[in-house]
Amino acid sequence: VTNNHVIGDANEITVIFNSGLRLKAEVVGKDAKVDLAVLRVKHDKPLPAVKFGDSDKMRIGDPVMAIGNPFGLGGSVSSGIVSARNRDIQQGPYDTYIQTDAAINKGNSGGPLFNMAGEVIGINTAILSPTGGSVGIGFAVPSSLATSIVDQLKEFGETRRGWLGVRIQSVDDAT
Repeated sequence: VTNNHVIGDANEITVIFNSGLRLKAEVVGKDAKVDLAVLRVKHDKPLPAVKFGDSDKMRIGDPVMAIGNPFGLGGSVSSGIVSARNRDIQQGPYDTYIQTDAAINKGNSGGPLFNMAGEVIGINTAILSPTGGSVGIGFAVPSSLATSIVDQLKEFGETRRGWLGVRIQSVDDAT
């Protein structure tokens, strides 16, 4: 799982693991409205995985850790707290971000935001910064939103949202 803006319209994607292992990835699906994408890598040995936790259980002040690749420094870890929940930063129709003061810089996008149990409670997505570097205001898509999007991307390759059709009929047309 990563951000849609990280992979963009890439023709080729390589996932680099902490061990140095590099695997080609294919896009399973992506959702621009929530800025998430699911990638698939294939390897002849089982790969380690982390579990999603429940972001709805996180409270302001709870400790978190952000992992990413800021400025090309892969595997960087920063720690902080949950500063706010359900934050709307005017990025789209599904703004319910977790705000954290854990250092999130350019390159952290798509990385996990962990709770202290080692569960992913968010996907690092955005920063607010006049300089482009961390000023202690970072945002993550909460796992409570991400898990349903990820499940749909894995199953359908796209997000399927409900819609309501309304038919307006003039009084003159009514019978």
